[in-house]
Amino acid sequence: MREIVLDTETTGFDPEQGDRIVEIGAVELYNHMPTGRTFHEYVNPQRPMPQSAFEVHGLGDDFLRDKPLFHVVAQPFLDFVKDAKLVIHNAAFDMKFLNAELQLCRLPALPWEQAIDTLAIARKKYPGSPATLDALCRRFGINNASRTLHGALLDSEILAEVYLELIGGRQPDFGLAVSGDSGRSHGDAAAWRPTARPRPLPSRLTEKEAAAHRAFVEGMGDGALWNKLD
Repeated sequence: MREIVLDTETTGFDPEQGDRIVEIGAVELYNHMPTGRTFHEYVNPQRPMPQSAFEVHGLGDDFLRDKPLFHVVAQPFLDFVKDAKLVIHNAAFDMKFLNAELQLCRLPALPWEQAIDTLAIARKKYPGSPATLDALCRRFGINNASRTLHGALLDSEILAEVYLELIGGRQPDFGLAVSGDSGRSHGDAAAWRPTARPRPLPSRLTEKEAAAHRAFVEGMGDGALWNKLD
């Protein structure tokens, strides 16, 4: 199962009021394990950066001026995401911005049902407790010391760790990673099926224990259930 942990930074709170995306960061998971593949782009919003937004993420006009416009990064972003589930903290915010930008590019919108909202998961799992990314890092003992400002890629990497804790830790379905000499990669791990051992495991029962068991069964008489088993 492929998932993309995603975060964006923006110029404000409402794309309908002209706010734009200025950064996209995404981390790929396969069967709830990071693969090392990421997507990261800064985006020129074609509008001045409000001071309130600058204080959140530190991305100013001078830094963003030579960055690509969203329509340049839109298709590479969609190619990276494909049909994977999107793991987002406060998914409504990021999905709203992403689909507004995609609409401006005349590209298909991302389906809302494609998103997994970790904020909703945290509020359901820990009702009444703080559910910010920083609060969840404290709860799970995740080091976020480098998060002095919001950053889309860094926040995605941190959110990936938080998400895995929210759903029960890494590989919550107990699916073991394929390794060893089989040569299989994670791409075909889903096709793996258990097979019989080429050689049975040696018995861990000692001869003394086996003799004691036989004597115990004999003492139960001919009607003992053990005598009917091969």
